[in-house]
Amino acid sequence: MNSDWRCDVDGPVLPFSVAEHINAEILEAVVAKLRPRRPGADATPLWALWPLPPGWMVTGVGWAGDGRSGVRATVLACSGPAPIDRGPADLVLVAEEPGVGLGTRFAGIPGPDPGPFLEGAQDGAPAHAKVRVAGWPTPLWSVKSADDRSAYVGEAKGMWLYAVAWPASAGYLVAEDLSLCDLVDSLPSELVFGAPSPHLHSCA
Repeated sequence: MNSDWRCDVDGPVLPFSVAEHINAEILEAVVAKLRPRRPGADATPLWALWPLPPGWMVTGVGWAGDGRSGVRATVLACSGPAPIDRGPADLVLVAEEPGVGLGTRFAGIPGPDPGPFLEGAQDGAPAHAKVRVAGWPTPLWSVKSADDRSAYVGEAKGMWLYAVAWPASAGYLVAEDLSLCDLVDSLPSELVFGAPSPHLHSCA
């Protein structure tokens, strides 16, 4: 018997769990899962837009991992008005160890890591966007993602950081001086919650 979760394309994968609903208590319970069980170990970050842009809400949370390896990737979904046409938009923020493949799944590209799809990063080209992550300016490069979305990827706290937006034009959000905080370090009491994101559940 093999207890691994398996994908028909990628073989063994980590199980991915999504909270059915989202509110402060659920977020607190997920954050408790992420805190390291042994002294000196690093927690997997759970990135969130903070402060939330006007009209934006937290709309879901998920994590990848099992009882043996612990949580090795997280995703937080947010929804709000798009920066250009003010129509509805969704953004997911993924933090993951190399080789997990959760971020590429949301970006709509194959494989476990974004390397072959990063536009210009290997050639030393300047970053396409910068956000402040836990107070530090962090470069993000565009990823050749699926046509219905835009995706950017960088590195923070030694892990991949993905920002994937629907529709594709909502990717301009990353140009709006965004700041991200790690909810494992601090859970703002002013977070606003909305209806569950369909994008998290479609990947579960």
